[in-house]
Amino acid sequence: MTTDKIVSFDDEKLIVVDEQDSVLEYRIKTECHQGEGILHRAFSIFIFNSKKEVLIQKRSAQKLLWPDFWSNSCCSHPRQGETLEYAAKRRLKEELGLETDLIYLYTFQYHANFGTIGSERELCAVLIGRSGDPVRINPNEIAEWKYIDIEILTNDLHKNPDVFTPWFKMEWQRLTGEYMDRIHSLFR
Repeated sequence: MTTDKIVSFDDEKLIVVDEQDSVLEYRIKTECHQGEGILHRAFSIFIFNSKKEVLIQKRSAQKLLWPDFWSNSCCSHPRQGETLEYAAKRRLKEELGLETDLIYLYTFQYHANFGTIGSERELCAVLIGRSGDPVRINPNEIAEWKYIDIEILTNDLHKNPDVFTPWFKMEWQRLTGEYMDRIHSLFR
């Protein structure tokens, strides 16, 4: 099942921050991703099911940065005036049709260039959640999706790193290295 409502806009205002997460200004999304990028708030969500599998998605071919790359369940940016919690829940529903409680784990800063097209420069919050509800993707955002076993995904990341987004690789390494107890707590 899908929904094809457009939910991501190039002119939406993102929250530009310094390295201590103090708000500096609000800039249009396309400006934040040009050249070397401008540091802005973002979030990444990992959804697990009762089989202890994680939901991953292949980004739509319409995406400017990393189109057709596999990534975490859902990722985006809080918009001007939104809290992290509100933005994460909004985006989870818009992209995957899911509503669930989310647990904040950590925030990290990264920078990644996508050739000469642009960059991600983000202060990114990482959240996890569990859902058994049917997935309803938005094809404007997602080309494919699947649930995958944690160990199989870890092996795939080692064997085929070039098919995954850079932030996903960084986050997965930290999740499986430092936060497996928190992930396992989702299944109790």
